[in-house]
Order: sequence, then structure tokens, then C-alpha cells
Amino acid sequence: MAGASTVILKTEKLTKHYGGVHALDDADFVLEAGEHIAIVGDNGAGKSTFVRQITGVEQPTSGKVFFDGEEVSFKNPLEAREAGIEAVFQNLALANDLDVPANIFLGREEVYFNLGPFSFLNEKKMLRLAEEGLERTAVKIPNLRNTIGNMSGGQRQCVAISRSASFASKLIIMDEPTAALGVQETAQVENIIGTLKDQGVPLILVSHNLRQVFDLVDKVVVFRRGRIVGTVNAKTTDANEVVALITGVQSGTDAKASFV
Repeated sequence: MAGASTVILKTEKLTKHYGGVHALDDADFVLEAGEHIAIVGDNGAGKSTFVRQITGVEQPTSGKVFFDGEEVSFKNPLEAREAGIEAVFQNLALANDLDVPANIFLGREEVYFNLGPFSFLNEKKMLRLAEEGLERTAVKIPNLRNTIGNMSGGQRQCVAISRSASFASKLIIMDEPTAALGVQETAQVENIIGTLKDQGVPLILVSHNLRQVFDLVDKVVVFRRGRIVGTVNAKTTDANEVVALITGVQSGTDAKASFV
């Protein structure tokens, strides 16, 4: 492992039990500066449970989380966001009746002056900053004043990702960002992820799409039955090896394989 100064996220024996169900057990994970890591595994393998623990959606049963060199215990997603972690979940959390700038700044609105419920929004500033954020992630939306509800699934996903990229100072997490998209829309989202890589933004990608995984990330972390059973280099492994880890066919996966 590289020096501690390069580590953005680290977990030690991160565990989550729901009563008698062991959804996550002893997860040791390391993400370094600029890295893109994919998390893969069957449904129920522990991927989303892991993400929920590190983003403050849930509290771990045991274990430790270190972010940007300090031990953290986020009580809610807002605390994680304030620390520099932005997450794009499958439900996107967009407001259909609002336009693009309003969605990008949802909960973080720019105002002329703050008088609580009587504050006046600085819509011109939000439009300008939204345009800059979309440009940084190479997202093209023809009309930013169009409401989200009138956009395609791909455009909506791109807005959600650009929102995260606009505010994430240290880490972006994407949970199945292309699961419900067509070929062209998937390509657009993948281009955004590539742009984030070029900009050195660390990213965790949860995906079932192994072609996408091998094209976009540096390492692949495999979850099975609530445990991390392997960490492999995306450039030197292949789909057969990853599938063997996912299914447990590969010899020794119960003891955790590492090929990085």
C-alpha cells in the first residue's frame, strides 16, 4: 500500500449486521488519491451495504472508517457530503418539477441574502455555476431551464453526476449509474467518468457491467456473501477471473484473493 498521505478512504473490519443477518463482515478497503475502483458482486453480496456505511446512510455494527487521513463516523449523508463525499444513488434524488440549476443546487441554493424562508435566490449565479459544472464534466444539456421531469433518463443521470462532481472535493461514489440507460446514454455517462479520471477525482463505481468495469477503473473489489473476497488489477485480470471470485468457483476465494 502507498504512503498514508495518498489514502483517501480506508476501512478496517467494517461490519454491518441486521439482527441475525450478516450483510457485511470485516471489510478492509483502501482507495488512494486519483484511483477509480469498481465494487462488484451478486445481488445481496454486500456492495450497497458497504456504500451505506461509508456515506452515513447507516451506522456500522463495528469497524472503522478513515477518510482523508482521519477516522470518521458520519451520522448522516449530510455530514459525509460536508466532508467531501458525493454519492449518486440509483434513485438520483432529483426534483422533477425543477430545472437543471435548481436541481444541481438543491439544498445548497445561492441567495442574495439569507433571511430564512424569505431569502431571495440568486438564480443568475446558480445558472452560471451550473453551466460551469456541466462544462467540467463534458455534459451537454440543450436547455438548462427545462424541468428534470421532461428529460430523458440519460440526461437526468448526467445532471445527478454533474451535481456530485460540482461539489465533491475528495470522493464520488456511483451506485449502478447506467443500470436503466440505453447504449448512447450509457456511453455519455461513461465519458463523464473518464473525464473525472482525467481530472484526478477519486471514484468508487458499483456496477454489474463487467465490460464497463474493465474500461473505466484501476482495480476491482469483489464482494461475496458480505465479505470482500478479492481485489484485482483491472488491467491484468479478465472477466473469467472476476466471475470466478463472484461465484466462489476460484480456489481460495474464501481466504480472500489479491492480485493487485
